[in-house]
Amino acid sequence: MTSPFSPEPDDAALPGTALPAPALGALPRDVVVLDGPLPGDPLELLPRLRTALSRPGPAVVVATSGSTGRPKKTVLTTEALEASGRATERATSGPGQWLLCLPAHYVAGVQVLARSVLAGTHPVVMSTGHFTPAAFADVAEGMDAPVRYVSVVPTQLQRILDPAEGAPDFRAVAALARFDAVLVGGSALSPALAARAAEAGVRVVRTYGMSETCGGCVYDGVALDTVAVRLLPDDAAPAAARAALTVAEGPGAFSEGRIWLGGDVVAAGYLDDPAQTAAHFRVLDGVRWYRTDDLGARGEGGALSVLGRTDDVVNTGGVKVSAGLVASVLLEHPALRQALVVAVPHPEWGQSVAAVVVPRPGTERSTTLERELSAAVRDRLGAAAVPKLWHHAQQLPLLATGKPDRSAAAALFTGTADASATTGTPGTTGTPLTPPARPGLPDTSDGSETLDTQDARRAGPRG
Repeated sequence: MTSPFSPEPDDAALPGTALPAPALGALPRDVVVLDGPLPGDPLELLPRLRTALSRPGPAVVVATSGSTGRPKKTVLTTEALEASGRATERATSGPGQWLLCLPAHYVAGVQVLARSVLAGTHPVVMSTGHFTPAAFADVAEGMDAPVRYVSVVPTQLQRILDPAEGAPDFRAVAALARFDAVLVGGSALSPALAARAAEAGVRVVRTYGMSETCGGCVYDGVALDTVAVRLLPDDAAPAAARAALTVAEGPGAFSEGRIWLGGDVVAAGYLDDPAQTAAHFRVLDGVRWYRTDDLGARGEGGALSVLGRTDDVVNTGGVKVSAGLVASVLLEHPALRQALVVAVPHPEWGQSVAAVVVPRPGTERSTTLERELSAAVRDRLGAAAVPKLWHHAQQLPLLATGKPDRSAAAALFTGTADASATTGTPGTTGTPLTPPARPGLPDTSDGSETLDTQDARRAGPRG
């Protein structure tokens, strides 16, 4: 396989045929359009959702998170939402009551409401203000249904289990442990945080998906029963690409490449956007497929590991470095709570690898820590992948979805960040003395990415 970071192909290079883009004028009058934060109580959406989900066809229009550009309006049908909701029930403990602590205008939030409608249960809603463990406990303790679910992002989970200051709120931890499943998505869940959740008896389900698949459709690396997952290198020949989408295993299957997701959960396309719809939504042998912007690999037992986004790459001195893989290695260090790796401009090499790290409470910033982190990355991924710039922060900058804000993180190193929104101490600003090594990176993977969720109201959403 040549470089997996290939540019967008033209229509003829993609397998199957393009879905036609849904047009605004053709949508039913009662379709629920979510194009911004809700002005009132999210529960006011329930009657509209019940009406929209009572008939076939387009039911909800939800914006992607927009973290890589202009948000796209994704059209979700009743059939797709029902397929997603029923598959979630089969993968967990059946129909149950949901707690909403995410913005309802993004897919993870509206899915809490849609799943409640499909299950015939009444959701419980947290305040849309700042997420705190105490507020979570207050609401969660009032739930009395026999089966209970909640969707959170890693930042919310961390505030409950591993707060930046002080001891965990044990009332919130106990409330979280009473849920039958805690769906976690939106960004990678660190091994340390996953271990803390397991120790606390929290039944975490790592989810992977996006607006275009009605949210999470891969749970703990395994596709839901109505979902197909295929890996397809961008440089695959047309015949091989077609074969890869029609077989799960065998000679036509790939073990690494761009992730394609297929099945009834796939959206109808992007509203009034024929070009992007054709580039990402395909039909092959009657199956709808979504061509993601993520790279994946098959692990033990065929489980999916998400390696990072196709555009989340640092091209440093001619070597392509996966920022997601570097962050995964950093997060294995016990002194770190969070890590985000981005590209920043470099006059000689084009780009440098830069890391924003959030140390655990009581961890002093030191050159020793940075040397340990650098050594870990060098040993696993090679010298080119070692961050040359560091920024120590109290928390990562976040989008409104709760996902890391990569643009804001990069601005911390280029001097364009809004000082009022920046936390932490400046990172090192020096440059390495030797150019990056040129050997290719090994095929190593860890971590996963997922569902569009949130906990803080800042700028924009993931495309």
